[in-house]
Amino acid sequence: MSTVTAGSPAAGSFCIPRSRRRINMPRFTMTVRSSNAVSVGVAPILTKFKHDCATPLPLLRHVADAMATDMRAGLAVDGGSDLKMILSYVDTLPTGNERGLFYALDLGGTNFRVLRVQLGGKEERVIATEFDQVSIPQELMFGTSEELFDFIASGLAKFAEKEGGKFHLPPGRKREIGFTFSFPVRQTSIDSGILIKWTKGFAVSGTAGRDVVACLNEAMDRQGLDMRVSALVNDTVGTLAGARYWDDDVMVAVILGTGTNACYVERMDAIPKLQGHVSPSGRTIVNTEWGAFSNGLPLTVFDRDMDAASINPGEQIFEKTISGMYLGEIVRRVLLKMAAEGSLFGESVPEKLSTPFVLRTPDLSAMQQDTSDDLNAVGSILYNIAGVESNLSARKIVLEVCDTIVMRGGRLAGAGIVGILQKMEEDSTGLIFGKRTVVAMDGGLYEHYPQYKRYLKDAVKEILGLEKSKNVVIEHTKDGSGIGASLLAASNSKYEHDF
Repeated sequence: MSTVTAGSPAAGSFCIPRSRRRINMPRFTMTVRSSNAVSVGVAPILTKFKHDCATPLPLLRHVADAMATDMRAGLAVDGGSDLKMILSYVDTLPTGNERGLFYALDLGGTNFRVLRVQLGGKEERVIATEFDQVSIPQELMFGTSEELFDFIASGLAKFAEKEGGKFHLPPGRKREIGFTFSFPVRQTSIDSGILIKWTKGFAVSGTAGRDVVACLNEAMDRQGLDMRVSALVNDTVGTLAGARYWDDDVMVAVILGTGTNACYVERMDAIPKLQGHVSPSGRTIVNTEWGAFSNGLPLTVFDRDMDAASINPGEQIFEKTISGMYLGEIVRRVLLKMAAEGSLFGESVPEKLSTPFVLRTPDLSAMQQDTSDDLNAVGSILYNIAGVESNLSARKIVLEVCDTIVMRGGRLAGAGIVGILQKMEEDSTGLIFGKRTVVAMDGGLYEHYPQYKRYLKDAVKEILGLEKSKNVVIEHTKDGSGIGASLLAASNSKYEHDF
């Protein structure tokens, strides 16, 4: 059990493995070819690729405008655009006044994480946190709903038994938990949501069409665990809540990791499709599911081929263009074509380079951090990952391909953020650009890829201009979603707060 708040982001981990940062190059014999021969054969492919990936300012403005337009259409009616614009029913955000002991459960993959936090109000804030992580056995991913939730409730009960020290529950109270559930859900209230379908390799029977909160509550009852779910959230909403706890100016949260998503604070009267739901604050968090956006994106033949070969062709195009899951694969496809048609790595095409997803986005990041004269680290990674033997000229071209894809991804992500801010500003002039506005960022891609982060921030400044962009602060908030879920449990507690 750990007593720190940091952990891997729910949207997927992304880091540069230490073992790849400095690797001794094996000695090998190069295929004889000149640097000029490499560049002559590859030049037309590289030129067209860079042209197709280009993100000039007019294109970025178009993407931002299209994002804002699609957001409005998705808010008007369900199915109105590529963006689902899902209501989170989070109408009460953490203020810093919350006190007491609260739990969080994060289920979004092959592990689940449990966390507890003792809150001390404005003066003491977070007094203590503890978390634990449990692997889900493979057989339970294909078992029954009852088996899976019993296993989760059992892990939660064991974690609760270790409660002590700085953690204490006021007398007469039931423990409350925020449940981060990162699977497709049709939310019906702050503490209920119907599972649409399992994803990420899960095929659990008996849950689809059921309220996942009821499934967990029933399992906790069977374990004799005195706890209830007071907030059901997705990881992006949790990130916004976690960041908002420390900073009242947070209005948007974006996750850029293996996958991507964004949410923001919306006015209730700006949601035409909302019927019958009243919020005391007049605001709620809307989960955009922006990975499905596709309007006006600069796509290449490599993007289209990758999409066609994916498990969801024609879907999640924005995600496939900007998130960590796919950047390495697009680069691999470009290098494969350059090797086959331009002899980038000699007369033969390295066999491993033909393996889908063999080149991962952390490999791109590691290569782009190489500042040595001979690009030794680039050569090592290409050899160890893809079985590629390369000379200096080839390594420079590889870096150019990496930079082209990462620049496009970062700049498009920046345009998406501007689109959200523009939509909010259009509804309430001065709300966003007239004062300090914070965009909370989480996810390993943003955290661990310096070039990506720089391209994203530069694009936001470029689109907004110096004056407006001064008020937009893009801040990294590590593991916001974990503590955010427990804070939402606190701000949506059924007990009256001792504020």
